[in-house]
Amino acid sequence: MNQIIIPIAVQGASRQRKREAPKGRRVDPAALAEVQALLGDASRSADLLIEHLHKIQDRYNCLSSAHLAALAQEMRLAQTEVYEVATFYHHFDVVKEGDNQPEALTVRVCDGLSCEMNGAKELLAKLPALLGKEVRVIPAPCVGRCEQAPVAIVHQNPVPHATVEQVVAKVTAKEVKHVPEAYKGYDVYRAEGGYQLLEECLDGKRDVESVIKAMEDSGLRGLGGAGFPAGRKWRIVRAEQGPRLMAVNIDEGEPGTFKDRYYLERDPHRFLEGMLVAAWAVGIESIYIYLRDEYHGCRTLLEAELDKLSAHPLFARDGAPKIWLRRGAGAYICGEESAMIESIEGKRGMPRLRPPYVAQVGLFGRPTLEHNFETLYWVRDILEKGGAWFGSHGRNDRRGLRSFSVSGRVRNPGVKLAPAGITIQELIDEYCGGMQDGQTFYGYLPGGASGGILPASMNNIPLDFDTLQPYGCFIGSAAVVVLSDQDTAVEAARNTMNFFQHESCGQCTPCRVGTAKAAALINQPKWDLELLADLSFVMRDASICGLGQAAPNPIDCVVKYFPQELA
Repeated sequence: MNQIIIPIAVQGASRQRKREAPKGRRVDPAALAEVQALLGDASRSADLLIEHLHKIQDRYNCLSSAHLAALAQEMRLAQTEVYEVATFYHHFDVVKEGDNQPEALTVRVCDGLSCEMNGAKELLAKLPALLGKEVRVIPAPCVGRCEQAPVAIVHQNPVPHATVEQVVAKVTAKEVKHVPEAYKGYDVYRAEGGYQLLEECLDGKRDVESVIKAMEDSGLRGLGGAGFPAGRKWRIVRAEQGPRLMAVNIDEGEPGTFKDRYYLERDPHRFLEGMLVAAWAVGIESIYIYLRDEYHGCRTLLEAELDKLSAHPLFARDGAPKIWLRRGAGAYICGEESAMIESIEGKRGMPRLRPPYVAQVGLFGRPTLEHNFETLYWVRDILEKGGAWFGSHGRNDRRGLRSFSVSGRVRNPGVKLAPAGITIQELIDEYCGGMQDGQTFYGYLPGGASGGILPASMNNIPLDFDTLQPYGCFIGSAAVVVLSDQDTAVEAARNTMNFFQHESCGQCTPCRVGTAKAAALINQPKWDLELLADLSFVMRDASICGLGQAAPNPIDCVVKYFPQELA
């Protein structure tokens, strides 16, 4: 048998030979120069990856392979790290080498349930031919404007109650992005007594224990959907060893939810003061505000008002927290607290396994106070009027106030501030002006897409935390979608399951495969009820986070409460 002998000198040279270029795609000097110019003197820290991807996307309308490779080199990241993040989020258009550039303008038509009920399919069918090849028309998951259904987004401009003619006119006008105008700015807020509460806290006129006790006495629970008692959360995080951080969730992506945007567009400093009081009470070093990308006008508003606030003498004091505004990129899963934290750190929005919990090991590995926007919005009222004031509201033995995002077939949709425990019938009759003309109340989603579906005959259930679970539903973020006799629960379930299939992060098999399988099964004329029941059990039992665990709710409710539609 012949042997192949390699000279020792050659072997040594092979081992010692150095790679002449880094692994992966070669970096194009022109692309690198463009990326460097966009980033300027901004930090190249890894947690800013998504922010820098947005800069490239905004400037070039897409993310080319050349720019991704250049960004990876500039930030000292592996190209795979940059690519996996860029392809995870819906609002990033990654263009591979040889592919065509996307159209110069994109029109997104919301295909959420409320918009579908009000004509979104017609817009999607007619707009492509009218707008031509230079404009891309694509469906988009809920954009957080359900009371204005149907809604189209022309680049960054929302078109409420959109008609074909209005969208065409908006495209032709080439307007700059919409910024809310009729909101209470810094000067007005200060003139009306704003930030006096914060000053009292900082000056020692209020002590931490009394503030936390008032929050506990109010009974305020997290209004993003989870419902954890706010005061107890403050106490838990404060007990953890510092430095402590705060993450504020304004990524309300639950279809049917728009209350945070509604309040933010009107009174942003009430939220900011509540946020800063919470930071003082818990001992927070830095605050990260995570705002969904669909709220372009709100981001401009917040940037301007935070600049004004930063000039306040309060921020010249030692220990004042730093505030960072972070931009989402179109991922419903980032409404889940740990997925949001992953996204703030510049990664894919993948939910974390628990324990440890975010309060113990959260943002950048530090104890983190995570709150929804509206939870912080109520802090000032609670502390000025007393915890008992908030708890004094309520019906049917429930405590507190709830901001219901109501859309669908009611006469007057919108955000309705009502007592906790109000029933759906009372909400429709007393706050929404009844049903639309010619429409009869048929059913409702009490908690958005994931909160289940109930028939009109079950119109006397108090709407609050813990009251809907016995019926296979939950209130979540209080997103109420009202169905009429012109709708079906089957079609509502199909819409919501298509949404979950689109928005699953893909980390765990029960959710990734389960949502796709469920969507396919319920799109059949005849449902395989036995298989759907098995699928529901597995998704609830084995999914990592609430998306997969709650996704079967609409299907299970149709089977249980609307059997006539399946006959």
